[in-house]
Amino acid sequence: MNNWKSVREKEDFYTLLESSAEKPQIIFKDSTRCGISAHAKHRLELGFEHIEGKADFHYLDLLAFRPVSNLISQELKVTHQSPQIILLKGKQVIYTSSHHAIDPAVIARHLS
Repeated sequence: MNNWKSVREKEDFYTLLESSAEKPQIIFKDSTRCGISAHAKHRLELGFEHIEGKADFHYLDLLAFRPVSNLISQELKVTHQSPQIILLKGKQVIYTSSHHAIDPAVIARHLS
């Protein structure tokens, strides 16, 4: 996940939201002290070939940047969960999943 862009400030979120008008954007909200979150991140890394090149990828350490996580939940009207995937296209949420349901192959189907 070295090529994922960090989301640390509200401006980062608004920039990726605007970018979703041109190309799908994926936000991975990670709780760095959670075993389930670590497992979800590992699954994303293992299945990255399913989604690579189909979207821009953004990483949010929600423990370090909780206000930004709260902003994302509020602006997108998505219930906060951790770990969580949010897929944006055309400035709209088109898919979200969390915990053990995070699956790169399923994300890829929503990008087609």
